[in-house]
Amino acid sequence: MAALLKEESTITAKGQTTVPKSVRQALGVDYGDRIAFFVDEQRRVYVEKAVGDVPDPVIESFLEFLARDMAKHPDKSVIAFPDALLERAAALTKGMDVDLDDEIEGEVSI
Repeated sequence: MAALLKEESTITAKGQTTVPKSVRQALGVDYGDRIAFFVDEQRRVYVEKAVGDVPDPVIESFLEFLARDMAKHPDKSVIAFPDALLERAAALTKGMDVDLDDEIEGEVSI
């Protein structure tokens, strides 16, 4: 198979990489879109734009509500955390080393 496009990308210590702009353009994907990886018997990897993803209507409705509310009340939309809440969070996490980019291990329910 002749390649139409070849790009390289580095894999980070956390197993992450950046999809080069030319590849994103060729796939027709942008920020927030999903891609699917396929590996064949010869360990060749194919990447496609993921299809069939249906946005969660509850989340979509909630985000639309937030956007409307923020437009109506820009002075009340974003407020600072109360000092007591910040102090409590600091006390609960004191001495913890937290990396927000780490993968979550085990099952999680939200």
